Amino acid sequence: MRPPRLCQCGNIVPAGIRCACQQKQDRERKARHDARRPSARQRGYTSEWDKARREYLAAHPHCRLCAAMGRITPANVVDHIKPHRGDMRLFWTRANWQPLCTPCHSSVKQKQERSR
Repeated sequence: MRPPRLCQCGNIVPAGIRCACQQKQDRERKARHDARRPSARQRGYTSEWDKARREYLAAHPHCRLCAAMGRITPANVVDHIKPHRGDMRLFWTRANWQPLCTPCHSSVKQKQERSR
């Protein structure tokens, strides 16, 4: 067990927990980012994408990252291996898609992208 730490705001915080002031800063930073970000539809996630996604998940029903760790988990997210960043050619390249479960997409994959 690590000892509690002193936050920059002066609160004593248990190890591994974010202080309320840090959580507030995180929410504000996310809100600023979301305000500048185009909508999902503007980024290409249209009804055509929904149909392609359903077809892809039917053909690839298990999470690729879980499978690599020896677990069989249903996939429910089609992830772009290389972020497309608005490049519609890369967006629609199926070789750039991988099936993931929500926990893998929300944690493992996001950590990988932040480290790039």
